[in-house]
Amino acid sequence: MSHRNPLLFSSAALLFLLAWFGGLIDGEVSNDFSHCLDFFYNKTPPTGTSEGYTPICQCYRNRYRFATLYHSQNRSPLFSAYILSLADGKRPKPKWMYEPQLAFSSASREMIPFDTTVDQNVMESQAVLQDYKDSNFSKGHLNPSSHQSTMEDREATFTLTNIVPQRVGSNSGPWRQLENKVLGRFKAFCKGPMYVITGVMPYKSETHRINNRVSVPEYMWSAYCCPSYGSDLPDDMRPFFPTSAAVGRNDPSSGEAIVPVNATATQSVEGYDVKQMPLETLEVILAQRLNAPVSLFDGNCKK
Repeated sequence: MSHRNPLLFSSAALLFLLAWFGGLIDGEVSNDFSHCLDFFYNKTPPTGTSEGYTPICQCYRNRYRFATLYHSQNRSPLFSAYILSLADGKRPKPKWMYEPQLAFSSASREMIPFDTTVDQNVMESQAVLQDYKDSNFSKGHLNPSSHQSTMEDREATFTLTNIVPQRVGSNSGPWRQLENKVLGRFKAFCKGPMYVITGVMPYKSETHRINNRVSVPEYMWSAYCCPSYGSDLPDDMRPFFPTSAAVGRNDPSSGEAIVPVNATATQSVEGYDVKQMPLETLEVILAQRLNAPVSLFDGNCKK
């Protein structure tokens, strides 16, 4: 890969993370993100190519819409990267899709809607709709439809390669509130593009799965980079520019070292708290999990 600096994961960290995910895979959609570098600040991805992880330039209707780093054996993305934009219409009716190149290397680069029958190669390479049936988990977007502008851009987010098992209390509660806050900051204060990377932290000690197939994250995390913003920021907004980050609980029984539980939260969201933090704090948390330095945005999003 030609764009290797800065790396999100060193070789040692990747091996550590692979222990969570359970091994390597053979197939790859691509060796790098070279076809969709525009979704990363300064065209620099936060990670290099590594065995076991598949960089996907998510293509829908002959256009790249966002980028995802995917692990086929665990049928779950590690992160999705995108440029935030204001939606120009209502949320589209979900038309769930899959990535054919994960199953067949010579297949079309276009994501394809699920049919009534699913090929065995597709089932082995990625999550399918049946995995989420009766699982008590919702389909959690890493790149949310509400952060995309055109109908086609929003439709493209409904691929299961952009989805993780997320508890309903998180997805429809504090995590959605965070997505709305980020959208509001972009609309009010960004004078240029906002680059967003949203990902997951798998459980540290063991792998949790739904249907014995799809890896369940213990935490969700997200960070953004808005290098161009107004000089007249209100004082209460200054800590959130040019970067900000957050970690959200996806398991009410997790410890409180990363995200404390708000004892005054309503019953509907109790245990699914989201903690906003500086980008550097998130990178420290990820580094502790990975046992390696972490850098999500080139030059810490400095122009």
